[in-house]
Amino acid sequence: MGEKKNIDIGGLSFAWDLEKGQFSFEGEDAILFWISSAMKTLFDTIEEISGEEAASVVLETTGFRQGLVVGEYFQNMKGVTVFEAAELITDTYASAGWGKTTIKYLNPESKTLSAELKDSWEHKINVAQKKTKGGNFLPAHYAGIFTGLFGTNIWYKVIQHQIEEHECTTVEYFPSNIDITQNIHQLARRKEAQKIEHLQNVVAEKTAELKDLIKKLSSPIIPVLEGIVVVPLIGKYDEDRTEDLIVNTLNNLPKHQANYLVLDLTGLDKELTEYTASLIEKLGAAASLIGTKTILVGISADLGLVISETHIDLSKYDCFQTLQHGIHYALAQSGRSIV
Repeated sequence: MGEKKNIDIGGLSFAWDLEKGQFSFEGEDAILFWISSAMKTLFDTIEEISGEEAASVVLETTGFRQGLVVGEYFQNMKGVTVFEAAELITDTYASAGWGKTTIKYLNPESKTLSAELKDSWEHKINVAQKKTKGGNFLPAHYAGIFTGLFGTNIWYKVIQHQIEEHECTTVEYFPSNIDITQNIHQLARRKEAQKIEHLQNVVAEKTAELKDLIKKLSSPIIPVLEGIVVVPLIGKYDEDRTEDLIVNTLNNLPKHQANYLVLDLTGLDKELTEYTASLIEKLGAAASLIGTKTILVGISADLGLVISETHIDLSKYDCFQTLQHGIHYALAQSGRSIV
């Protein structure tokens, strides 16, 4: 222990201080990781926690911002042209194990260029992850570098990825209004839209369940005694509720072998419409077609007045004030009574 070691490779300085557990690259603290294990685990974990789409934006944003620091550093160096800075940066990255990057078609006037990345650490991680599409950390990183060098926002377009069985990853760079902040906002909006869509689906499912429950509760069929079925009418009835009530009732009358259908009008809304009154007539008429007689109960004086004003004749049905009277009448018609 206590051993110190310094090496210069390609004009770049590497230093180790084992006593302090320190590794330096060009005089700055650095750290080494195994690409296909430790770094792969880092990328896998980010994707696991954030999701692949969010992880992609995180890595792209991180790459760009790190590159911006590098680009601004070299841009502030006096006497170093953009061409020289590009060469220094790529040589430095090569010595640090970032792979071989070749800058082509660099035009400071139009602020455009093309870069070829071969055997980069990101490509090796993607291979270890068994991905079929390359990452965007390094493409965005060089966009950040040249944004700093040019003093203008530079964005990128990946022409091909090495992982797609090409010799290298080819990326084109150009001035653009697209930036990482915009991408972050777009991701946030997509996530928000996904959450809204999920909530809408949940609401739709719950609404459908509630409608089904309402149908069952609003059109109950109650077999009170042998041959006698009670159907309470509750609230107001529109076209959908009316159809549900008629269909449900007619389907269940034969099932209960009902000779008498007792319609309890006690729970009807006092603002009885002609539509609701016609429902009573239709339900009674439909029941008679399958041999079931209809009895109306729960008709108060007010309700009777409203019904009379609708000009719908319900006099053909036996009417009683209470449910108890209606059931006793139905039993009596069958030669039975409650003892």
